[in-house]
Amino acid sequence: MAEFQILILALVQGITEFLPISSSGHLVLVPAVTGWADQGLAMDVAVHVGTLGAVVAYFWKDLFDLVCGLPKVVTDRSDPKVRLIAYLAVATLPVVFAGLVIFQAADQLRSIEVIGWTTLGFGIALFAADKLGSVTRRIDNMIYRDAFVIGLAQALALIPGTSRSGITMTAARVLGFNRSEAARFSMLLSIPVIVAAGGLLGIKLYQAGTMTIGKDMVLAAAFSFISALLAIWWLMNWLNRANFTLLAAYRVILGSGLLYWAYS
Repeated sequence: MAEFQILILALVQGITEFLPISSSGHLVLVPAVTGWADQGLAMDVAVHVGTLGAVVAYFWKDLFDLVCGLPKVVTDRSDPKVRLIAYLAVATLPVVFAGLVIFQAADQLRSIEVIGWTTLGFGIALFAADKLGSVTRRIDNMIYRDAFVIGLAQALALIPGTSRSGITMTAARVLGFNRSEAARFSMLLSIPVIVAAGGLLGIKLYQAGTMTIGKDMVLAAAFSFISALLAIWWLMNWLNRANFTLLAAYRVILGSGLLYWAYS
């Protein structure tokens, strides 16, 4: 695969993985616009490794606190670190169960029409939630019900075009969490999901007998790491002084364009 092609695919995946604008909506455009063939499982694994590295690098302090809180899971459940670990676990369960049930069916939904409607519809939902939701709550105020609701929303991201980050941030805003806290919890929640998704792809690659790490995979992981890290940094800084309107509007434009393309 040409280095330029690797660069474009990794940049698109890295940037759109954490911004609430639907990575699948963008990835479906890449081969359509360029005429490139599907990048294959090896590239999928590589970009997942890169994006995982980016979120771990950005939130390393939070992750260090979580690791330090693990010994207190049994002895001190009131500790904020322990509660955050529990909330992340509760929010991860729905997507795990949903993935086991509809993992294969989700691939069959990967059409331009479906991606167009979900990109548009959940873009409007993000705008509405951001405008109507209060901004008074922080992760410190979270309860188990909040985590479970966000987890249920995350399970919808198995439908292509929904955007995992977008739907979890939307749910958090509906529940009244402020924008930066909604994004922070969504990012931390992405870690077990990316590990699981990358693991499944890795198993498929191993079963296919093509589990070799070449230069292309290293380049893809590096490019996706850099682009994802920049995307996370931009989003977290943007939400400290602005709202989701710009990103929601972009989703509406993208979704409308995909639907026009699909039905014209």
